[in-house]
Amino acid sequence: MSSSIKGKLITETLDYDGGREVTVYIPIDPPTAVVFAGDGQLISQWGSELEATGLPSTMIVGTHRLEDETRRLEEYSPVFNEARFVAHEKFFVEEVRQWVRSRFGVALPPERTAVYGVSASGEFSLAMGLRHPDIFGVVFCASPGAGYRPPAAMPSPLPRAYLVAGTQEEFFLQNASRWAVSLRDAGADVVMTERSGSHGGAFWRTELPLMVAWAFGQGAW
Repeated sequence: MSSSIKGKLITETLDYDGGREVTVYIPIDPPTAVVFAGDGQLISQWGSELEATGLPSTMIVGTHRLEDETRRLEEYSPVFNEARFVAHEKFFVEEVRQWVRSRFGVALPPERTAVYGVSASGEFSLAMGLRHPDIFGVVFCASPGAGYRPPAAMPSPLPRAYLVAGTQEEFFLQNASRWAVSLRDAGADVVMTERSGSHGGAFWRTELPLMVAWAFGQGAW
C-alpha cells in the first residue's frame, strides 16, 4: 500500500481522548485541495491512487478510528452517543483543521475541501457535510451505514455529494441510494455510483480519483 506512494505520509498524535493519531498524505506538489477523512489509517494510504493522474494536487488528512467498534460507531454516528459524537466532531472540525493549518500551512476554502468516509465513517462524512457546509463543501461517501439517516428537513446550504456503493452489499447500497435521493430532492449536486463489489471492496479506494476529479477538476464549480 504505502510503499508505492511517491508523496509523504506523516503520522502524529494529537491530544484528544488520551492521544489520537492522524496520518497525512502530502502530495509531491503543493496541495490545491484537501480531503479530511475518518477511518484515517485506511484512507490516508490511498494517496497513491491520485498520483500520476493529472488530477489537482490533493492532501488527505486521516484521523484514525478506534479499534473498539462500539466506540467507533459512537464517534461516527450521532444517534448512538450524542456526547461522544459531539466531542469527536469538535476534535475533527476544529482541532485537526487547526493542526493542519499550523503544521502544514494548508487552509483551503469549502469548495476545495472535502470530507470522506467509508461504512460508519461514511455516515460521519455525511453528518459533517450537513452540519458544516461552510467548511466541507464536498462529501465523499462510500457504503454508508444506516444509523444516521437523512433528516426530514434538510439544512441549507447543502454540500455537493459523491456517493458510491457495491452491487453485492444490498444493505449499504440502499443506504447510499436513500441519501442520494434525499440530497438530490433537496437541491444538492449529487453523484450516485454503483460498482461491482461487496462491503470493503477495492472500489472504496479506486473511486477516490473519480471523486477528486468530479469535485476539484477543471470546471467542477
